[in-house]
Amino acid sequence: MEEATLMGSLIGELEAREAAARVRVEELEVQVAELTARLEGEREVLARLRVTRETVAEVLTELSVQDVEAGPVERVESGVRVVGAVMVPHWREGLSVDVLPDVYRDIVEVVADASSPMQAKQIVPRIGLPAVTGKIEGTRGKLKRLVERGWLVEDQPGRFAPAPRDR
Repeated sequence: MEEATLMGSLIGELEAREAAARVRVEELEVQVAELTARLEGEREVLARLRVTRETVAEVLTELSVQDVEAGPVERVESGVRVVGAVMVPHWREGLSVDVLPDVYRDIVEVVADASSPMQAKQIVPRIGLPAVTGKIEGTRGKLKRLVERGWLVEDQPGRFAPAPRDR
């Protein structure tokens, strides 16, 4: 008899454990379903952002090509801030550094405050970037764009100064 009671309580214990395991499995399945739905939503956001970024890059490339083919295109008026695409307008009378994107404005202001022409490696730490090769080269590219657009001059290779404004 004792053996039958022991078997009965063992079976009962196993059934209780099985029921508890079933509850845990069901809870995990609900969590998996919720996470799967969230994952799909985030994948959709990622795909939309990727397409948007690629489209913007294509448009900017096309605009760049049009600027080169058609010459300077004035897109920014005095006092208007451009948010989004980084655009450096050609300098003209009455245009202030306020129309430039932040990093370009910082570069022009640092160069304007200097007592002599500056190199990219001198400018980088003054605009709050680490003086590493990538940041120096990126800043050099921005300096060249500012020269092309009439904001700065490069009197000697690699040395930048404010463009004279007596023209």
